[in-house]
Amino acid sequence: MTPEHYVQQKAAASGSSFYYAFLFLPKERRAAITAFYAFCREIDDVVDEITDPGVAQTKLGWWQGEVTKSFTGNPTHPVMKALMPHATLYGIEARHLLAVIEGCQMDLTQNRYLDFPALQRYCHLVAGVVGEVAARIFGQTDPATTAYAHKLGLAFQLTNIIRDVGEDAMLGRIYLPVNELQKFDLKAHELLKRQYSEQFTALMQFQTERALALYDEALVLLPEADRRAQKPGLMMASIYRTLLHEIAADNFQVLHQRVSLTPVRKFWLAWKTQAFGRVV
Repeated sequence: MTPEHYVQQKAAASGSSFYYAFLFLPKERRAAITAFYAFCREIDDVVDEITDPGVAQTKLGWWQGEVTKSFTGNPTHPVMKALMPHATLYGIEARHLLAVIEGCQMDLTQNRYLDFPALQRYCHLVAGVVGEVAARIFGQTDPATTAYAHKLGLAFQLTNIIRDVGEDAMLGRIYLPVNELQKFDLKAHELLKRQYSEQFTALMQFQTERALALYDEALVLLPEADRRAQKPGLMMASIYRTLLHEIAADNFQVLHQRVSLTPVRKFWLAWKTQAFGRVV
């Protein structure tokens, strides 16, 4: 299997909303974002699939070394072999990849966040930096687009947190800030026991409104000069915002299930954004 086939299978197997946005890119950019996304999946899988924290830390340490070696011309993993030919062309730097690894390392050492600013630091590493790299690959020409990409990445990560709150709790991770749980008089053990309540609904409504506001703020930050090039990000915004609305319409039934959109619906939302050039 070639490195290119490896990353294609890795990206497609994830079933992620991001994959549908990639389909509309020109071949060269699609190859670059697919390789980068496969890298992110590899790192994320270390944390999600390896139950021994020590083993996971060792594996992430190996990836740090692999990134460093790759940027000196010696990649060994299929993902890095597929990604490195695109690094110079699209401004992908070692610091970007190392930041993603650092973010995932946080999952091994920290499972609670005291407040939203603390959570934002985590989101910056695992989503904001990813948005920055993606914007470059999509065809960024205006430096101001970086701020849009980071804001959009934060909105995406908060959407993931809302969607996965029950699943993450079962893994011992509660990303909802401690002071916000206290504000809404919600105890961590209620999440672990999958107990729905008025307090839980109110807290999730608060989280959703903040995420939706971040999508709006991100779209305002996107320079007109880059709007056409950044259509893939707008496609993902359309899919993720629709998912948020679905979760809210279902009264936040996320403690016992993972709410998702069908592949057909994701493709339809992506196509509409491609056709109309805006989040619909």
